[in-house]
Amino acid sequence: HGIMRVFKVGDATEYGKVYEGAQIDNSVETPLNKQLDGLADLITKASYVIAALIVVGRLIWYFLETSPLEGGLGGADWILFGGFVLKTVMIAVTVIVVAVPEGLPMSVTLSLALSMKRMLSTNNLVRKMHACETMGATTVICTDKTGTLTQNQRKVVAPPVPPTRGESVRSFIPVPSLNGDEKSLLVAEGIAVNSTAHLNFAKLSPLVGGAGGAVLGNPTEGALLLWLHEQGINYLPLREEAEIVEQLTFSTERKYMATIVNSPLLKKKVLYVKGAPEIILQLTINNEQLTIEKRDAIERQLAEYQNKAMRTLGFAYAIIEDDADYIKDGKLIFNSQFSILNFLGIVAISDPVRLEVPDAVRDCLKAGIDVKIVTGDTPGTAKEIGRQIGLWGENEPENHHITGTEFAAMSDEDLLKIVLDLKIISRARPMDKQRLVALLQQKNQVVAVTGDGTNDAPALNQAQVGLSMGDGTSVAKEASDITIIDNSFRSISRAVMWGRSLYQNIQRFILFQMTINVAACLIVLIGAFLGTESPLTVTQMLWVNLIMDTFAAMALASLPPNEKVMRDKPRKTDDFIISRPMWKSILGVGVFFVVLLFGLIQYFRQTDITALSQFSLSEFFGNYFNFNHGNGLSAYELSLFFTIFVMLQFWNMFNAKAFLSGKSSFNALGNCRGFLTIAGVILIGQWLIVTLGGEMFNVVPLKPSDWGIILGTTSLVLWVGEIGRHWRIVVSG
Repeated sequence: HGIMRVFKVGDATEYGKVYEGAQIDNSVETPLNKQLDGLADLITKASYVIAALIVVGRLIWYFLETSPLEGGLGGADWILFGGFVLKTVMIAVTVIVVAVPEGLPMSVTLSLALSMKRMLSTNNLVRKMHACETMGATTVICTDKTGTLTQNQRKVVAPPVPPTRGESVRSFIPVPSLNGDEKSLLVAEGIAVNSTAHLNFAKLSPLVGGAGGAVLGNPTEGALLLWLHEQGINYLPLREEAEIVEQLTFSTERKYMATIVNSPLLKKKVLYVKGAPEIILQLTINNEQLTIEKRDAIERQLAEYQNKAMRTLGFAYAIIEDDADYIKDGKLIFNSQFSILNFLGIVAISDPVRLEVPDAVRDCLKAGIDVKIVTGDTPGTAKEIGRQIGLWGENEPENHHITGTEFAAMSDEDLLKIVLDLKIISRARPMDKQRLVALLQQKNQVVAVTGDGTNDAPALNQAQVGLSMGDGTSVAKEASDITIIDNSFRSISRAVMWGRSLYQNIQRFILFQMTINVAACLIVLIGAFLGTESPLTVTQMLWVNLIMDTFAAMALASLPPNEKVMRDKPRKTDDFIISRPMWKSILGVGVFFVVLLFGLIQYFRQTDITALSQFSLSEFFGNYFNFNHGNGLSAYELSLFFTIFVMLQFWNMFNAKAFLSGKSSFNALGNCRGFLTIAGVILIGQWLIVTLGGEMFNVVPLKPSDWGIILGTTSLVLWVGEIGRHWRIVVSG
């Protein structure tokens, strides 16, 4: 029975404050959004400039060729001029269409969708699509301790006690056994009866080193029952068969629990006591069997456990020979007949670190990602966990740790000076984590936060990526972007790898597409100023735009992740998405294609060929700077030019696949089924267009021998790229 007094309700309550901070905001601008906006702005300006230059160039050429200024424009001339202007505008608009990589949004969306599906296999359930990529830009991970770094399963640690005067290494706590000596029986029965916890045996069937969710009641007492279970002892028969005479439940004031039972194992009345070791040792101070040497050894062992942030418990018992009252007013009563408790031993209980966590944390640190532990545990526990996972060093400066009280007392200005150096916040309160995230974001950090409780929701929502745990509350999951199904930090590091690989796939598509755009736009631009008809018709450019934008986007978006990305540092949020090596490749390869294709135009204009077997390299170079109109371009020559242009880009797609990986294009090609499928579709599609396109695409069928020559010669783009990559591998060692 009790009385409840309500002081505040709704948003004024602590829960209300948490829920208010957990409201979902879907208008999140991710690092990728910012970078793509910058790219879109560049492409827009460049395409408009090129389109304007094409219009100017063609108009200049028109007036120079027709000289309408001498006699003015007549009616027929106005009609011809209007048609010319209309065609010029169509070419300019087409160039704008070609210059803008329409496949980029699809590539980004497709990459994100594929990553969402594949990340599920690594126990990352992506709730918001943008989080796939944003994880790759993460610079700081703020993680809680329990359940993420540790197993959230309290477990008894068998004490490795050094032998004293020939004693057993397990002399501090006999292993519970129903077939052992009297002390083993006492330990087994004492744990079973001197407890209020229970086990859910339905969840113990797959027990392997722990039992998540199997404990009902106090987790520390549950850990003791699990220890019994590991020794093959069922606590229930022991508890049910022992008649409880009197019991004192645990309280923080007295720091021990005591139970008197009629023991069916010993056929006697027994008092069992467990609690804080210092209290148990004090209660057994008069026991002559507990020598000074033994006490010193016990205290040394206790100090070692406590330095490792383990919870320690001491056990004692007494055989009761009379019916006197030994429990009164909520505590044990000692008299002349009952003045000595017999010491049984001590145990340490820990929440073990997940086996995979140290390696996962090391991977993140190598990847340039700071890891910060934010926990409600004591400083000792938090530092010890940090030490076990490789985050907290032996000579770590104390200013890398702060308590929640100290954190709350400091101003934002002071915290901004130290926030990047902090590694551990202990005794943290719910709003401390949200404030930490906000401060890190003010320092231009991309923050990911883990959490499983309702109190974590504000921080999950504040972060660029909120990571809820699979067994977390619904409020935490709603506020998060990704749910870590197995609660493991290893899954978080895998999500970073997926995010970085996804970003590289997007970069590869941009590299590939921008190379095409540079080549196509410059070819049309040069043709406008030289007074030649565009060698690529509007329909051909749209076809190139379709296969190279859409199909190539699908091919490059489907590439599998590369673990090498975890060796790189996080990218800066203000970096342009096209890096310096990408610019060099785009401009270098694009200009090379323009030089080659312009030479083909000049060659085809001065010669009449009906097969590529007639091609003469000397005539190619001899006519390169011959700007006479010559014989123009035949339908067959235009078809050759169109196909050569597409095949150059086709082979360059393989180079784009290998870009940033530092490996051959053929590396793991068998695992890139989507890429190979799209490559096949492009080849077949080009053959169908050239063979069946006719007047619509201004093409005629090519001879099989010409197809072979085109495929063979244009593939040099790939082989030259392979030689360059192999050379870089050799040079780098």
